[in-house]
Amino acid sequence: MPTERFTFTGHAGHELAARLDLPEGQPLATALFAHCFTCSKDIPAARRVSARLAGAGIAVLRFDFTGLGHSKGEFENTSFATNINDLLLAAEALSARGMAPGMLIGHSLGGAAVLGAARKIDSVKAVATIGAPFDPGHVTHNFGDALKKIEADGAAEVILGGRPIRIGQGFVENVKAENLTDDIANLDRALLVLHAPLDATVSIENAAEIFKTAKHPKSFVTLDNADHLITDAADAEYAAEVIAAWGARYLQLLPPAPPPGAPEGIVRVSEADPKGFLHDVNSGPKHHALADEPVAYGGTDQGMTPYGFLSAGLGACTSMTIRMYARRKGWPLEHVSVEVNHNKVHAQDANARNDAQADKFTRVIHLKGPLSKDQRTKLLEIADKCPVHRTLERSSVVETRMG
Repeated sequence: MPTERFTFTGHAGHELAARLDLPEGQPLATALFAHCFTCSKDIPAARRVSARLAGAGIAVLRFDFTGLGHSKGEFENTSFATNINDLLLAAEALSARGMAPGMLIGHSLGGAAVLGAARKIDSVKAVATIGAPFDPGHVTHNFGDALKKIEADGAAEVILGGRPIRIGQGFVENVKAENLTDDIANLDRALLVLHAPLDATVSIENAAEIFKTAKHPKSFVTLDNADHLITDAADAEYAAEVIAAWGARYLQLLPPAPPPGAPEGIVRVSEADPKGFLHDVNSGPKHHALADEPVAYGGTDQGMTPYGFLSAGLGACTSMTIRMYARRKGWPLEHVSVEVNHNKVHAQDANARNDAQADKFTRVIHLKGPLSKDQRTKLLEIADKCPVHRTLERSSVVETRMG
């Protein structure tokens, strides 16, 4: 996933730092990600969602709000309203580049911010929130006893997420005064609400209020046992997968024409977890899968192994070829299924010093329907004519070059 450093001017004239995650090839759409309260653009959930969307052809801009992460300015001088202004300015910066955002994604208070900003950005067609509060003032319960000191001194240091940050009285007053009911009720965009029932920071009741207030089209997806920051990699992957699949429906992605020499387009494979072996496998904006290794070989077992994909290609091609022939002949084939076994283990072969053992694929074909013996025999012969079968049987040429 190519990533560009991106800067734009925030509400107070400070330079705000951002990352623009780009797909391989021409972006088909653009999304804007707003991080959680006092977090940054680089939290794991933001990175995973961005990577998954980029794999689907959607560019994602994730930025640090004023005074946070690598952005300049003082956070204690900001408010919920200025966060919304920063979002609007980020959208303007994208539009100036010819990449007006079609989707907004917000995590926690960032989710509340995108709900408040969506109606002000004409290009936005879809909004997704993760663990968002219905009432932005909900965040002040994290300040505890510091609220009295903030009121008395105008600002105070609060420990959030294990680190100190200064909160100003203006932020407290503004966030308590905000009411998103009208913005949600009149959103006029597709809405996806993701929330974990056991979220100890923003309770699930917030998601219920957002969903109840919004009009259709709206969707709700539970994040099960995820924590508020979506720190578990599997939870982040699930949220990313859901957002990508849902967003593609409303952004109406149209894949570009395939390049010369690639009639079915290009399959792109990229690391999803550099510490393990998890990979995103994308074929155009609509087709996504995960490749991985078993836990015993250092993977997380979230997807098929490369050899598994090879077997899947043989099985699918076999079944489709049989179905095409039976359909053309008008034979009573009711159902076909194929079992494929490959006699090698990918993780072992990847570390092998030689490749003396020949590959053997064992294929078991199941045909259902009142077929005659001759018809079954013929369909078994046809299976050997499947294109993937023939590709595996003859030598192939793999040309490799640096990109």
